[in-house]
Order: sequence, then C-alpha cells, then structure tokens
Amino acid sequence: MKILIVEDDHRVAELIKRGLEEQGFVTTLAYDGLSGKKLSSQDYFDLVITDIILPKMDGLDLCKYLRQTNPDLPIIMLTALGTTDDKVEGFDAGADDYLVKPFEMRELLVRIRALLKRNQKNSGNISGILAYADLEMNLHTKIVKRNQQQINLTPKEFKLLAYLMQNPDRVLSRVEIADKVWETHFDTGTNFIDVYINYLRKKIDRNFDHKLIHTKSGMGFILKTES
Repeated sequence: MKILIVEDDHRVAELIKRGLEEQGFVTTLAYDGLSGKKLSSQDYFDLVITDIILPKMDGLDLCKYLRQTNPDLPIIMLTALGTTDDKVEGFDAGADDYLVKPFEMRELLVRIRALLKRNQKNSGNISGILAYADLEMNLHTKIVKRNQQQINLTPKEFKLLAYLMQNPDRVLSRVEIADKVWETHFDTGTNFIDVYINYLRKKIDRNFDHKLIHTKSGMGFILKTES
C-alpha cells in the first residue's frame, strides 16, 4: 500500500513516515501543497495524508484537487484546528477523516486501516445504485437525483446520504453516524453531524412536499417517507 504524506513540518513528516513504514506501508513525502499535487498526478497512491496549513498550496485546495481527479481516493487531514467549523470545512473539501494534532501514531494507523478497508469494500459494489422513494443515488457516477432532478452534494454530504439510504426506516444515532460515516468517535462537544444533516435537508427536502430526513428527538435521525 502506497501512502502520500504532505506535511511541511519535517519532524512530523519523518515521524509519520517512519511509523507507517514500520507497519509495511510504502511512503512518499511532500513538504508543500504544490509538490503533493505534482506527486499525486505522477504516481498512484492508495491514501493521502495532508496537513491543512501548507506553503504554496493549502491542504484544502489540495484536497479539492485530489477529490476531482480521484473521487474514491481516501484522504486524511491533519491539523491543529479542531472546532466544528474547521472540521466542516475539511470535510466539505473532500476529506474522509480529520485528525487533530497532537495525535498518537496508533490512532492514525487505525484511521488508515479503516479507510483502506472501506475503500476496498466499496470498490466491490456491483450495482452501485441506491434508491428510496423518489430519491436515487449512483455510487459510481456520484449522481444524486430526487424526482429526476439532479442534486449536487459535497463528498461528505454524499457519504452521509449514502449511509442513510443504506439504512432506511431505521433511527441512526449520532454515535453510529460518526462511527460509520466519519469513522471517528462522536464528540458531544461538537455538532458537526447536525450541521451536515441540515445541509442535506436543504438540498434533499426543502424543495419537495414530502420530507424524507426526520429527527427523532434525543435519539438521532431517520430516512422515512411518512412524517
């Protein structure tokens, strides 16, 4: 497995490189965003780890570029910023996971293995079509339609909606959503899951008479046809 590490702090980059190589990963280092962009276009990588604050091209713009060129590439963002708004911005740029510095190497390894496992599992999906009521999602083309009207979603909104559609008519707790969609433990001090549910509601439900995304007070969220 080949991993691209984009980190301008040479000490941190070398620590990550050493830790990953001890686990059998093949790593490539870039110390600025433009170098990371260039390397990603020249070689194949199974996963990218990038800091947000980088010289020449920041991690958010790099993430957007990577997501456009390779929609299924797993991306982990590293940052010293850990507020809800910071996390939302990172996920909106296309990151699959978000790790706040300082972190333990074993936690990074857990996140990496989970993303690689999920990516391999998703690549084996044959039909690639999810449908519920008048809502349809193509997992391969990333096209979402409701009543034949195409809806544009960010990568993280897409992933959240996919999980809701894979588990219709069932209440999903915030803890479960955090674990299955973000593959992280739910922090009760943040509300990023509620933020993304609201994003989805505006795009999926606002212009339609029948609402599909509902809140169960004190329990979580459910995709269902009745109110």
